[in-house]
Amino acid sequence: MTKSKSDQALEEYLKRPWTKWYRPGTPLDINVPETTVIEKVEESYKKWADKVAVVFYGRKIKFKELHEAFLRFATALHDLGIRKGDVVAIYLPNCPQFIISYFGILRLGAIATTISPLYTPREIAYQLRDSGAKAIVCLDLHYEKVEKAIEEAPLEHVIITSIEEYLPSRQSLTARLVGKPVTAEVKKEGKLLYFQDLLEKYPPKPPEVKISPDDVAVLPYTGGTTGDPKGAVLTHRNIVALQEQMKTMFPDIEDGKECGIAALPFYHIYGQSVIMLTGAFRGGTGILFAKPDLDEILDAIQDYNVTLFYGVPTLYKYLVDHPKTKRINWKKIKYLFCGADTLHEATRKLWIKFTGREIHEGYGLTETTAVSHTNPPGRNKPGSFGIPLPGTYAAVADPEKDEFLPPGEVGELVLSGPQIMREYLNKPEENAKCFFEARGMRWFRTGDMVRMDEEGYFYFVERKKDLIKYKGLSVYAHEVEEVLYQHPKIKEAAVIGVPDPEVGQKIKAIVVPHPDYRGKLTEEEVIKWCEERLAHYKVPKIVEFRGEVPKTDVGKVDHKRLREEIFKLQGEKA
Repeated sequence: MTKSKSDQALEEYLKRPWTKWYRPGTPLDINVPETTVIEKVEESYKKWADKVAVVFYGRKIKFKELHEAFLRFATALHDLGIRKGDVVAIYLPNCPQFIISYFGILRLGAIATTISPLYTPREIAYQLRDSGAKAIVCLDLHYEKVEKAIEEAPLEHVIITSIEEYLPSRQSLTARLVGKPVTAEVKKEGKLLYFQDLLEKYPPKPPEVKISPDDVAVLPYTGGTTGDPKGAVLTHRNIVALQEQMKTMFPDIEDGKECGIAALPFYHIYGQSVIMLTGAFRGGTGILFAKPDLDEILDAIQDYNVTLFYGVPTLYKYLVDHPKTKRINWKKIKYLFCGADTLHEATRKLWIKFTGREIHEGYGLTETTAVSHTNPPGRNKPGSFGIPLPGTYAAVADPEKDEFLPPGEVGELVLSGPQIMREYLNKPEENAKCFFEARGMRWFRTGDMVRMDEEGYFYFVERKKDLIKYKGLSVYAHEVEEVLYQHPKIKEAAVIGVPDPEVGQKIKAIVVPHPDYRGKLTEEEVIKWCEERLAHYKVPKIVEFRGEVPKTDVGKVDHKRLREEIFKLQGEKA
């Protein structure tokens, strides 16, 4: 019987051509331990009890201190009525209270849902309602937003904490971090409780709770770049699996010996899984930043013998332009990781020129517990987000049908692996769209258009939602942006399609000139630059100059917001 083209293509992906780039001795698959996140963390915290777990603006906190604190918090939550399966929201920046709350919640078999501190009351209320949260932990300085949110999404408890509680006693630092003078305490009434009161009142003796690896551990929400944010249901098994995959892929990252910069937010899956959880599982020290500052980050690299650096493309771009970057000895750092968005080639080249180091790019989503691909140790391929982690299958599929496309063709990235979420919460229609079965395997549609080369390396092409149709021809916004970033006078750029009845969509470029060229760079110059480097149908027809392009809370260009600006003007929906 003749096999279909789809079956033939799938067979090529199932051979996993990328595994030849694994380090010798690396297993192709992962035996995920039958354990839970909290069991692994308690084991680690006891093993590294006297080691510094976090440094928070000069204050060093040991693992045993965090361990006792999260046990006390778990005891308090239990007394407040929180039980296994209940959802508790964490609405905090990076700070010790985030870690204490997170593991205190999981210790009871409850579920943590993390909320961006940048969210508005409406966005907070949406996540509280959708997740079914019973309580929230938040900063006193954010309480006004929470107070408005709970008018629409009532909670049983609001637990208030302050950034000051774990800082060295420096009022000026506190004021700078929060951006305004510290005012009076939030009035304690009704459902309001104070974080430190709970830690002082309750002993570190929460009840024993039977937790299964397949129980839900956390409920992070997608960034909402293609619609309303969706809750990704991640189990203890998902999280433990990813940690095993990363440990297997990077054996030279040593337990108990690494120190990483924790500037990326823990409420986002990248900061949460790759930085916070890896440090907790493996005894690493994290240098925490509640409000990232380039000077402080660079000083910390020198002061604390940092061995791991985690960034996003925007952060690397800003660092390239920072004068102090050239004075740092980047060669002392084992890995410079980059994720959450595509690293532009212009930034990569400048980084190598100034530091002599490659940036190690990877790929992942909230739905994949943060990571599915990374460039392997010792073989970084520029322009590629790497190869699948051990135990992960990746393929390229038709974006409209459950059929696979041959290697080399552009299509939608689909994944199968132990770190893939169980489902989207309360979204049966979305789940039906994004999961399908093939060869007895469950595949997840990522929504990203990619291609795989002959060596098994994958390359990002475009988000499906960002694909522009001009006179029936497909234009990838990312390709046009890459050309714009190569212009010496352009600092940042974003490209979207503007609805047009005659051609479908006109290509619009939003351009941020370098400071020296503001008011001097013209629309004609930008269009001519593109005409010399792109097919005529890919060239922007509209150029708008701005002081900045909108970004999501992790520094990714927010194409959805740009589209919404256009659609609001035209009375349509993004």
